[in-house]
Amino acid sequence: MGRVWPAPLQARDLVAVVAPSGPVDPGRLARGVTMVESWGLRVRIAPHAFDGHGRLPYLAAADEDRADDLTQAWCDPAVRAVWAARGGYGAQRIIDRLDVGVLGAAGPKHLIGFSDVTALHARVGRELGAVTIHGPGLASDQQLTDRANAAALRNLLLGRPVTRQLLLTGRPLVHGRAAGMLVGGNLSLLASGVGTEPAPEVPVVLVLEEVNEPAYRVDRMLTQLIRSGWLDRLAGVVVGDLGLPDDTLVLDRLGGFGVPILTGAAIGHAARNIAVPLGADVRLEAGPDEASLTLA
Repeated sequence: MGRVWPAPLQARDLVAVVAPSGPVDPGRLARGVTMVESWGLRVRIAPHAFDGHGRLPYLAAADEDRADDLTQAWCDPAVRAVWAARGGYGAQRIIDRLDVGVLGAAGPKHLIGFSDVTALHARVGRELGAVTIHGPGLASDQQLTDRANAAALRNLLLGRPVTRQLLLTGRPLVHGRAAGMLVGGNLSLLASGVGTEPAPEVPVVLVLEEVNEPAYRVDRMLTQLIRSGWLDRLAGVVVGDLGLPDDTLVLDRLGGFGVPILTGAAIGHAARNIAVPLGADVRLEAGPDEASLTLA
């Protein structure tokens, strides 16, 4: 049985903005809020979103405050979606402060974000059995002004999932067809989660993105996932922006699995960051000339 899709958002629904990771730029967030309000939604910013951390400037606020903001937003019956303002670093520090039983009792809600928010997607999505959205943070104003990015977000948040719905396209690196649950996100977060987050127990299509990492470190992180057994149920791969000059490293590390690989997906830290539903059942088709990812 697949994971639960949260109900589509409707006009006047409330979106809560949280800062689970790095400090938030108020101006950039304000521009994101304006966009979401233009969709007919209401937005509420969490109390500690702009606090900062007195001793650790790379955090948006104290761990307990960031965790409390997320918990309170999720458990508020008026809130229909919880949107991370940005990534950065810090989500892993609050994961164990979240009571997944309490979150689960509040029912499925949309969780949106990418990069460092990968850690929350993994824990919340798995423990609550829910589909979450890997897409731009609400303070990722440059990504949100991209029409394709905005359209993908609207479709996933305000629409209902449709079989064979096209999620994205790319180039075929290894040909073939695959079906499985879409998992993944930021490679650094996935690799650093080995030992604390369990490996997938069902066939999966893995989506990867990374930024500002040299090739040898990308190699090391992929090797970590391979050696740990985390990729033992791998059915297919979607390669977003890894910051590499070409696909040589990807083919070297992942080509041996014999699964289809779509590369050049518009996912990551560049201007184009197409939202995709983590935890959803998907199909990957990599033909001679093109490759695509669709809902199963």
